[in-house]
Amino acid sequence: MPGPGRAGSFFPLTFNPFARVFSWLTSRAQRGALLLLLGAALGLPAHAQRAGKGSKGTPPVATGPQRLQPLYGGLTPAQAQQLVGPAVLADVDRSFPSRPEASKFFSTKGYEYLQENQPDTAIVRFNLAWLLDPKNPDPYRGLAVILSQRPTTPPEAVQALVLQGLAVAPNNPLLLTDAANTALGRYEQTKKKKELLQASDYTQRALLADSSNANAWQAQAHIRYYQENYAAAWQALHKGQNLSLASLDFQFISELIAKMPDPQGKFH
Repeated sequence: MPGPGRAGSFFPLTFNPFARVFSWLTSRAQRGALLLLLGAALGLPAHAQRAGKGSKGTPPVATGPQRLQPLYGGLTPAQAQQLVGPAVLADVDRSFPSRPEASKFFSTKGYEYLQENQPDTAIVRFNLAWLLDPKNPDPYRGLAVILSQRPTTPPEAVQALVLQGLAVAPNNPLLLTDAANTALGRYEQTKKKKELLQASDYTQRALLADSSNANAWQAQAHIRYYQENYAAAWQALHKGQNLSLASLDFQFISELIAKMPDPQGKFH
């Protein structure tokens, strides 16, 4: 059963994929044409191939189940290249100075489609980003976020993608926070102390990597709550609040108030 204020979610569900500004050597028209080619090659309908923002239509469906499974359903990179096809990969190589830079572009597009409520198209972009550069942590996180939004997804499937991302970027604060939240989700289901200890370890590493990570401070607040250290829970909550009001979970705040009034008197 979900714990206080978490509503069963494994992720804070806040993305910041646009924190870096990428400089591409190809023109915007070339990139748009490449996205259209990619959509056609992977069987996406025309309305899902447009690169512009603001499309709110029905989420597209690509032909072939492997194309809509995270990391192509467990294919090796060589097998995934055959699935995508040499024409798409050749156009990618012509359009970008390197495959890692192309991977960054497509993972950014994946987050854009995810924010536009087009998860199928986002999966296609994240999968291609992974294929182009398996060391890019963004596709793993993007795919994990998509799975976390599906109510039937087992926590282990989300955790597996997060851990794959951490394998290539062990100090990534966003992935560390996601790992902490998945561990908290398991603790809420099992009440095993090892899960809470693991969540604490991930959170400490996330804050060490980026002390301005508001969601990591909120994860810390949940951990202190479960440890019945309510004063420390309030302290962590207020640190997250000072960094980002969007990080606040008012259901959790009400649960915390029931255990201990806010020492700062900000919440009643």
